[in-house]
Amino acid sequence: MIETKHEQIRKELSIREITADAAIPFIMAYHYSRIMPRISKVYLGIYRKERLLGVVTLGWGTQPLQTIRKLFYRHELVTKDYLEIGKMCFAPEMNGNQYFGSMVLSLLIKWMKRNTDCLFLYTLSDGIMGKPGYVYQAGNFQYIGKFKTSVYRDKETGEKIHPRSAKILLAENARLDGVEKRYWLTHDYCEYKGIEKIQGFMFRYIYPVCKAGKKVLKSYEEYRCRQSNPKDADLIFEKRVAHGKFERTGQPKFNMGVFKYQKADGDKLSAFALKEQQSEAEALSEAGKEGNQVSA
Repeated sequence: MIETKHEQIRKELSIREITADAAIPFIMAYHYSRIMPRISKVYLGIYRKERLLGVVTLGWGTQPLQTIRKLFYRHELVTKDYLEIGKMCFAPEMNGNQYFGSMVLSLLIKWMKRNTDCLFLYTLSDGIMGKPGYVYQAGNFQYIGKFKTSVYRDKETGEKIHPRSAKILLAENARLDGVEKRYWLTHDYCEYKGIEKIQGFMFRYIYPVCKAGKKVLKSYEEYRCRQSNPKDADLIFEKRVAHGKFERTGQPKFNMGVFKYQKADGDKLSAFALKEQQSEAEALSEAGKEGNQVSA
């Protein structure tokens, strides 16, 4: 019997932990966004024989404990109970087919079962970038809802400005308004700078890594009875047109190679910064060990 191409690739794929120095250049080259997650604990390489075809980072977002507590509000879960996919990207020849992403997720879940005590693998799919999460749906992740999020876009260059990376703009906005601090760029300031504020959905997905995780997930009826997986028709894009007022618009186009207001993280992640980030990840893991034992 003749093997298909994807069956051959599946047999030759492996996953292993790699260094940040090996992972970050790959991410900077092949991921649509060059802004790294706040906390990356693990860098994993996807290899076909000895060729690096993909990279996945695992860690947490800006509010690790609040994230898991909000999702599973009847359980005293802690940060060590889950990991979040921060970045996942593939070599160009592996994009656009119907199988590679599912293969990577299968390898990733097996790696987590062997190497962690986590209950869940959690991830977000960025609707503003036109991604409802097809790769996670194909990988049998459970869709558990959505929330609105905002980004900024420079009208002239198309640069996508993440709110977390807008510190200099926020400081200038506050100074011009005569206030101590701004947490979001005001509409008047954005008009002055030629910047748009755009809203869209983030879609949440989760995968229970073990029996305890499955038991917790099944105890939440709202997740068991969740509506069908989102599709392209569920994407929305809204542009701010006045203070507190948004109107529907088409999918925005971003120039991900422009860094007028923010720097690519690959250019600024020094060895010291990486060490600090790793220390924060380790501290979160240690803090999580003091959490209560999970029961459904």
